[in-house]
Amino acid sequence: MRILICPDKFKGSATAAEVCLALTDGLADAGVDRTNIRSVPLADGGDGTLAVLGATPGAQNMVETVTGPLGEPVSAAWVLLADGTAVIEMAQASGLALVNGPLQPLTATTYGTGELIRRAREAGATRCIVGVGGSATTDGGLGALDALGWSLQGLSVQVATDVTTKFVDAARVFGPQKGANPDDVIVLTARLESLADRYLAELAVDVRDVDRSGAAGGLAGGLAALGAELVSGFDMVADVVGLESALDWADVIVTGEGRFDETSFVGKPVGEVLERADRRQLPVH
Repeated sequence: MRILICPDKFKGSATAAEVCLALTDGLADAGVDRTNIRSVPLADGGDGTLAVLGATPGAQNMVETVTGPLGEPVSAAWVLLADGTAVIEMAQASGLALVNGPLQPLTATTYGTGELIRRAREAGATRCIVGVGGSATTDGGLGALDALGWSLQGLSVQVATDVTTKFVDAARVFGPQKGANPDDVIVLTARLESLADRYLAELAVDVRDVDRSGAAGGLAGGLAALGAELVSGFDMVADVVGLESALDWADVIVTGEGRFDETSFVGKPVGEVLERADRRQLPVH
């Protein structure tokens, strides 16, 4: 019996790769031949994506000093894959976890994320995947666009996200978790509406009704205005790590995440694995 282990991270406890190792050891202790066990760690475009894709063959792990969410310098990791694709987690440059002290929802910027994309381009990347989970920002991507000079300069960019929130809804949906009070949400929403008008006027792209454009406080929409493609984070990761071929190989699937609830079925690895396994009539644990 061929067993495929394909979990998400167990947030706060273990990376997806560590979960795979633990489950492999447990199955082996129970008598399963290790040659019949295969591991494919997964992510959904948010935190953990860099670790998963950085472990693929030929990947180079890089670090840059860029502008943090409150303007301070931060060290941000990114990965250059063997095929010339750069993988960036915006949380490395503009993430909520980088804010020491009180949150600053009105001033937090994505400028550092734009710097990371620019550095990846300068390093020779021909394609860039930007994972947008865990942001501290609701600037509509304006900081990132300023860092990029309002142009991707030919770089193909895919923004990977597991939410479908629209651009001007970003403050209402995500602002409170970034420290925004009700008055702040009103101010931030007005800014996003004004910025959507500016993107339409200057870039001829209307981001208001674009699904996923509100991800990371509108960073996704800002990059979409420059020509980036907004995609399912899980689908993107699954494609890079070869999940479909691994599922075709398997007789049994083992998956999981740190906390299993109704959100596990909304663009998250566990729900997506269950759906794909069901199409193949594979049992899932």
